[in-house]
Amino acid sequence: MTQSNHTVEKIGGTSMSRLDELRDTLFTAGRSGDELYNRVFVVSAFGGISDLLLEHKKTGKPGVYGEFASADNHHGWHEALTRVSEAMNAAHKAVLDHPADVAQADDFVQERIEGARNCLVDLQRLCSYGHFRLSEHLPQIRELLAGLGEAHSAFVTALMLQRAGIDARHVDLSGWRDDGGVNLDQRIRDAMEGIDVTKEIPIVTGYAQCVEGLMREYDRGYSEVTFSRLAALTGAREAIIHKEFHLSSADPKLVGADAVRKLGQANYDVADQLSNMGMEAIHPSAAKTLRQAGVPLRVTNAFEPQDPGTLIDDRPAERPAVEIVTGLDIIALEVFEQDMVGAKGYDAGILDVLTRHKVRIVSKVSNANTITHYVDSSLKTMRRVERDIAALFPSATISSRTLAMASVIGRDLSGLSVLTRGLVAIGEAGHEVLGASQGPRNVDVQFILDRDQLAPVIKALHRVFVEDEESAGLRRAACAAAAVPACRPVPGA
Repeated sequence: MTQSNHTVEKIGGTSMSRLDELRDTLFTAGRSGDELYNRVFVVSAFGGISDLLLEHKKTGKPGVYGEFASADNHHGWHEALTRVSEAMNAAHKAVLDHPADVAQADDFVQERIEGARNCLVDLQRLCSYGHFRLSEHLPQIRELLAGLGEAHSAFVTALMLQRAGIDARHVDLSGWRDDGGVNLDQRIRDAMEGIDVTKEIPIVTGYAQCVEGLMREYDRGYSEVTFSRLAALTGAREAIIHKEFHLSSADPKLVGADAVRKLGQANYDVADQLSNMGMEAIHPSAAKTLRQAGVPLRVTNAFEPQDPGTLIDDRPAERPAVEIVTGLDIIALEVFEQDMVGAKGYDAGILDVLTRHKVRIVSKVSNANTITHYVDSSLKTMRRVERDIAALFPSATISSRTLAMASVIGRDLSGLSVLTRGLVAIGEAGHEVLGASQGPRNVDVQFILDRDQLAPVIKALHRVFVEDEESAGLRRAACAAAAVPACRPVPGA
């Protein structure tokens, strides 16, 4: 691959469903000639396709993988795979204009879907013999199915750009019908070899088949891992994630579009805190790759190409400030044991159970005889966790409770009294805090609440730390410009 001053850019699934709009707002956006190139795009599957292939990301409703893994009957997964084919065809027909392109995309879908169907049929037949167990092959099946969505969207994107007169190339990392056996870095290097990014736009699949097993390691975060590794290996000038919204101080649907403030700058520490709170700025492993490679990350709105978006790098904040207020529904897992004080093994035992059930820990607090983990999981999973912990510590009292966590995040919160002022703001808004914590690094403060209080608490915290702070800053600036000594600072500002 010819090295150049290029960027590596990722488009998410929701944005991909508006691919025809992106042709004009992102891929061209007033560019022509050589200006169109020096860009590599990594694409996710069209919105909803991965849910149909694997399982619904939020509800857990099984897709092809879930139906095949349960294998109660042969019809469930066959029908689910047919639904995927229909959804893929509908997705590309919504964004392609030329009948010849639609026909090519239809053929591509049929070839991939029927190839996958034959593979699953053969595997089921093989596993009907006692020497072979289906469970041993499920990770590979999950990988195979995951790659179908991105292979389709990348193929369609290349078709669309070629029809618009742009030299674009479909770069398929999904390992379809190849020998496999290569690691992620080699998979990327082999696929990009011979591509001159100054003369063509590579459209790369977000899924990459490799010996590491991206689904096994990162599950649905695999496309960002591929994206970050591609940026690092090719020495990209910048890595860019295109979303359908700006990275803002809060959810505009919650606090109001006029109240939020777009972030112009953040760092990887803030990105990590956002990931911990379920906000998908970037997968933590992908952020680590970019940080270690010295590649800055930019998060932009795909449909506002002239806006520079939010730059994420290692630079510290110029001054202490709250940058984001967000929240997450959680479950509090509480283990109480009167004889815990002074004893060892409780922490390790509980952590082992949570790890075995793949429960994501958001935060944790403990005292002499109680350990509480705030986790992001389902109640169904937590029932299994409770049973395993009870078997491990028979005399302990174990309970799970649905709660919520509001978090105030910034690169530097020192001197802002966020914990104290946050508690006051929540109380004045008429709500109660069940717990609160702040670490010594001063990058986030967490407030534990009943779930029905999360939305109004986020509004209250955003009003105090973002909206009121901005108003106070404007007043101070106006006073300074007018040289008015009598301007009073806002309390706590």
